[in-house]
Amino acid sequence: MAIVLGLGLHPAARADEKAGQGTPSAGPAQEPRATAPAQQPARASAPPTAEEVEALRREIEDLKKQIQTLRDQLRAGFLPDKGTSAAAPVQMAPPPPPPPAAPGPPTTPAAAPSQTSNYFNPSVSVIGNYLGVGGSNGTENLPSSSLRESEVSFQAIVDPYARADFFLSFGEEGGDVEEGFVTFTSLPARLLAKVGRMRTAFGKINPLHLHLLPWPDEPLPLVNLLGGEEGWIGTGLSVALLVPLPGEIFSEATVQVLRGDSGELFAAPDRGSLAYNGHYRIFSDLTEATNLEVGLSYGQGPNGRAPRSGTRLEGIDATLRWKPLRTATYRSASLRGEFIRSRREDPLGDQAAEGWFLSGEYQLAKRWFTGARIESSEHADDAAQTDRGKALLLTFWPTEFSQLRGELRRREYADGERADELLLQLQFAIGAHGAHPF
Repeated sequence: MAIVLGLGLHPAARADEKAGQGTPSAGPAQEPRATAPAQQPARASAPPTAEEVEALRREIEDLKKQIQTLRDQLRAGFLPDKGTSAAAPVQMAPPPPPPPAAPGPPTTPAAAPSQTSNYFNPSVSVIGNYLGVGGSNGTENLPSSSLRESEVSFQAIVDPYARADFFLSFGEEGGDVEEGFVTFTSLPARLLAKVGRMRTAFGKINPLHLHLLPWPDEPLPLVNLLGGEEGWIGTGLSVALLVPLPGEIFSEATVQVLRGDSGELFAAPDRGSLAYNGHYRIFSDLTEATNLEVGLSYGQGPNGRAPRSGTRLEGIDATLRWKPLRTATYRSASLRGEFIRSRREDPLGDQAAEGWFLSGEYQLAKRWFTGARIESSEHADDAAQTDRGKALLLTFWPTEFSQLRGELRRREYADGERADELLLQLQFAIGAHGAHPF
């Protein structure tokens, strides 16, 4: 026992103890065991006192106040820019005394304002779209070369409950807001709501922007039955709901209430005339390399032909994709088709027009794709007029940020003209462009 306790003694005391151990008959050898220094190790491992706990609690509360102050200033945009003093915001709450083991001024707070300020800026991107046309076409009469609808996007998180997306389209004839909406992502019951101007969820192709199309031009049914090359774009409210189904099947229903005017498609005589659209789609994996998506669409709205005349739209779309996992980088294929029916009420006689297209694409190599499309469509205002077309395509992707595409197409118009044309498209993207719906 004397050896164990001797580890905490003063060196002089340990020397006396050793001397005492050498002469067992000496009585004073027991005194070093009871000396005060032997109690120091026990004092170091003792739990903190109430005063020390209270001091730590006060320091933590002070740090919390400083953090809350910085958060409030960040939200209000009051933090100084880069190069200004970063100590000013901290002076609003008294800082705790710095620990002696960490001397020197901290450098991280000085860089924090410039880093966090980027979080308030939206992601900005630009997509350029150039088109060259060769051949003759008196019906459409496209220019030999043109800057088509190039896109500038601004996308950002608004708060924990919403995000905002704005897409501006620019061409040689001017610019316009193609889409601008806020999406509420934290609604109950699996709901997803959008408010603003948006491309309607009618079919599979109409919701897509121009640069996402697998061709340099729009199919005839969209041009003849959905209001021209821009398609159906409306301003209002969109609500989507995930519908649970048995098995591994994705199911979604979308309902949209929009302003009752949209280019050539709808014309609202007054504020109370609205347009409505509904879309239901299911998606399922057939095999590990193949999936199928099928959608149904219905839309209606006023057409301005008479006080209560309207136009009804019905559609069905299907997309089959094949992408083997082992060779997904070099081999893939897709087959898509869409059918649209338009019923337009007219005092001079109702018109019921139909249109369809079928398109396929096959990946030849890592950067090369080939495809084909056939199409036919009647005119919405005169169902007796029918346009037909066919096309062959070749696409090259130098990188994921640029694309070269050529299309050799033939179109036979209702007026009897047959046009053979070569379309050459160049697209490129700069900036961080957000993902689009699958």
